[in-house]
Amino acid sequence: MDVIDSPKHGSIIYHPSLLPRHRGASAINWTLIMGDKKAGFSVFWADDGLDTGPILLQRSCDVKPNDTVDSLYNRFLFPEGIKAMVEAVQLIADGKAPRTPQPEEGATYEGIQKKENAEVSWDQPAEGLHNWIRGHDKVPGAWAEINGQMVTFYGSSLLTSSVPSGEPLDIRGAKKPGLVTKNGLVLFGNDGKALMVRNLQFEDGKMIPASQYFSAGETSVVELTAEELKVAETIKVIWARILSNTPVIEDSTDFFKSGASSMDVVRLVEEIRQSCGGLQLQNEDVYMATKFGDFIQKVVRRLRGEDEEAEMVVDYVSKEVNGMTVKIPYQCFINGQFVDAEDGETYATVNPTDGTTICRVSYASLADVDRAVAAAKDAFENGEWGRMNARDRGRLMYRLADLMEENQEELATIEALDSGAVYTLALKTHIGMSVQTFRYFAGWCDKIQGSTIPINQARPNYNLTFTKKEPLGACAIIIPWNYPLMMLAWKSAACLAAGNTLVLKPAQVTPLTALKFAELTVKAGFPKGVINIIPGSGGVAGQRLSQHPDIRKLGFTGSTSVGKQIMKSCAVSNLKKVSLELGGKSPLIIFSDCDLEKAVRMGMGAVFFNKGENCIAAGRLFVEEAIHDEFVTRVVEEIKKMKIGDPLDRSTDHGPQNHRAHLEKLLQYCETGVQEGATLVYGGRQVQRPGFFMEPTVFTGVEDHMYLAKEESFGPIMVISKFQNGDIDGVLQRANNTEYGLASGVFTRDINKAMYVSDKLEAGTVFINTYNKTDVAAPFGGMKQSGFGKDLGEEALNEYLKIKTVTLEY
Repeated sequence: MDVIDSPKHGSIIYHPSLLPRHRGASAINWTLIMGDKKAGFSVFWADDGLDTGPILLQRSCDVKPNDTVDSLYNRFLFPEGIKAMVEAVQLIADGKAPRTPQPEEGATYEGIQKKENAEVSWDQPAEGLHNWIRGHDKVPGAWAEINGQMVTFYGSSLLTSSVPSGEPLDIRGAKKPGLVTKNGLVLFGNDGKALMVRNLQFEDGKMIPASQYFSAGETSVVELTAEELKVAETIKVIWARILSNTPVIEDSTDFFKSGASSMDVVRLVEEIRQSCGGLQLQNEDVYMATKFGDFIQKVVRRLRGEDEEAEMVVDYVSKEVNGMTVKIPYQCFINGQFVDAEDGETYATVNPTDGTTICRVSYASLADVDRAVAAAKDAFENGEWGRMNARDRGRLMYRLADLMEENQEELATIEALDSGAVYTLALKTHIGMSVQTFRYFAGWCDKIQGSTIPINQARPNYNLTFTKKEPLGACAIIIPWNYPLMMLAWKSAACLAAGNTLVLKPAQVTPLTALKFAELTVKAGFPKGVINIIPGSGGVAGQRLSQHPDIRKLGFTGSTSVGKQIMKSCAVSNLKKVSLELGGKSPLIIFSDCDLEKAVRMGMGAVFFNKGENCIAAGRLFVEEAIHDEFVTRVVEEIKKMKIGDPLDRSTDHGPQNHRAHLEKLLQYCETGVQEGATLVYGGRQVQRPGFFMEPTVFTGVEDHMYLAKEESFGPIMVISKFQNGDIDGVLQRANNTEYGLASGVFTRDINKAMYVSDKLEAGTVFINTYNKTDVAAPFGGMKQSGFGKDLGEEALNEYLKIKTVTLEY
C-alpha cells in the first residue's frame, strides 16, 4: 500500500488510547487501571517510537462499569479501529489528512506491567480494586497472597446487589476478609463497598472458580469407558502437536509449563471441537485443568453431562410484599445459568404504583445476544433436546405448567409490581392463562404429524409420498409489556412444543416474570440452552435477534412501526420466518336491540380491561343513535364506582399505567382529542397520587377524520361515535375504514344481523355479545397492518414448523 512505510506520505500507526494519555504498550490496561471514563484509539503519524507523532484522527467511547480489555476491544477498539484506518487512508489519498501536534499536558507513558508490580493494594475503594484487577486481567494478572502463596484474580465485577453469605477467607493486607460465596470471591474496599471475582489462579498455573476455593481438591476420579479412552487418545495427539518439544504426554504434563501460550489455548479448544464431534469447551476449561490427566477428567465429565448437574446459582432481589417473600432473579439467563451482562451494564425496572425502583436488571449487550443464540443453536443441533422423544418433551412442559401453578401467587405479585396489573387479574389471567397455555401445547407435542399423499406416476405405481412436520431450529421471541408472562406463554409454548429452542427478549420495562419463569424451567428439568432470556432494549437486543443469521424464526408482538422494521431485518439477514401481532383499532358496534345492561358491562371491559393496555381493546365504539345517550350515561355512572389504587389491594379495579412514558403519551392523546373538537365526558387526567395512574376516560362526538378515531390509545380511553338508526352497512364501512384488523365486536339480539356483521368485519377475531373471551385452543391473530400469523390453537404450531415432502420408489 502506498500509504504505509512510504517516504511520499509517511507511515501511520493505530494506538489503542486517546493520545497523549497512556502512551506505551499497555495503553488499554492503564485506561482501566486508572479508572478512565473514556477509552478510545488514535491514528497518528509515525515518530521515533515514543508515540508522540501528530494526530491524524481519534475516536472515543464510554468505559462501562465492568468493561474489560476484551470487552473494550471487541465492542469498540477493533470494529471501529478498522473503519478508522480505512478513513485515515482515504484522507491521506485525498490530501486532507490533518497533522495535529500532541499536547504535552496530560501526557503519560506506561510500559509493560510486570507481575511483581501487580500486587493488589488494599487501602482503596472497591472501585479502585476493581479497576486494578480488570486492568491487569489475563496479563500479568493482579494478585494477592493467600495462605502463603500468590493467588491471581480474574473476572472482576462491581457488586451492585447485597453481599451474599459465604465463608471468610483471610487475605494478606486486606482490611477485611474476603467471602467465598456460591457466585465467587467477594472482596471489600475501604469504603465498605464490594466487588466479585469469578476465577482464581494458583502459582502452579491451575485456575479454579473462586466459588470452589475451599473444595478445589475434592473431585473424585472417573473411570473412562472404551469410547472415552478413544477420545482421550485423540486429545493426547492434539496436545503432542501443540507441545512439540515435549517427548511424551503424560497425566502430569502441564500445558503451560510445557511451553504453551494463550494462542495455543484457542488452538486446543478449536482442534478438540473439530476432532471430537463438535465438543464445545471454553478457554477457561484449559486454565482450570492445566495438567493432561485433569484436563481429560474435565472433558469426560463434560461429555457425560456431569458438569451440567451443578446446582443453579441464582442471585435474587428479595421483597417482603403482599404477605410473602418474593425472590426475583435479575440477570440474563443464558445456557441454563443466570449471568451478568458481559459488560456489566444494568438498568432500573420501576414499580408503576409509586415510581420507585424494584431492582436493577442486566442490560443485554450484542455479545450476550450472540451467546444466547449460540446456546440455543447448540442445544437444538447437539443437545439432549434435539434427540428427545416428543412425549418426554410434553412431560417437561406439563411439569413446567405445574411449577407455574405452584408459584402462581409469587408470579402474580411480581407481575403486579413490575407491570401494574391488578393482582386478582394477574392471578386469573396473566398467570392463569399462561399455565393453561403450557398445558394445552404440552398435549400437542406427540400429535404433530404429517400425511401420506397418493401421487400420479407411470404404472406400475411403486411410489410413496409423505410429509413430515419438523422444528425450525433456534427461534427468537420478542414480547410486549402489557401481559409480560402471558405473551411469553402464548409464543414460547407453541415454539417448544414444536421442538424448537428459543431466545426470548422481554419488554425492557417488564422483565421480571420472564426471569422468574427462567428459574422455573431449570427446576422443571429443561436442558441447558433450550430457553434463554435476555432483558434489554429493542434497539440493541431485539434488532440483533432480527438480524442474526442463526435465528430461523422470529415471533413478535408490539407496534406496527417496529414490526415493519423487524420484517425488513429478517428478510435482509437470512429470510427467516416471521409472525407479527401488531397494533389494533378494534371496532365495537352496539345496536339498539342489544341487551343494554350487558353491552355497558362488556363495553367497559372491552376498553378498561387491564387498564386499557390490551391489544384487542375496543379502540372505537359505534353506538346506535337510539341508545347512544343512555349508553354514555350508564358508562359514566359505572366508572364513578371504580376504585383506582394499589394493584395489590384486592378491592382495586384499576391500577397504574405500565410506565411513565406511556402515561404521558395517553395524556397527550386526550389533549389532542379535545383540541380536535371531541367531547371529553369524563376523565382525561392523571390521578393526583404517587405512581402512573390515569382516570378512566370517555370521549363522545368523535368524527371519522379525528386522530382519536384513527389511532390506538392502548390505554383506558373510551372513544364513542354515534351512527344512524338502522344504518348497518354504513357503520360497517366506518368500522372497516382502518389499516388495522386485529379484533372487533358486535352487540345485538338479532342473530342474523350478528352473523352478517361478523362476515363483513375485517378482523382476525370477532366477538358477538361478548368481548375479550380468548381461549388457548382458539387461534389468535390479525390481518392488514395488525400483522399475520397465529398464536394459540393448533394453527400456532404451524408458525414454528417446516414441512418436508419425501417421495420414495420401492
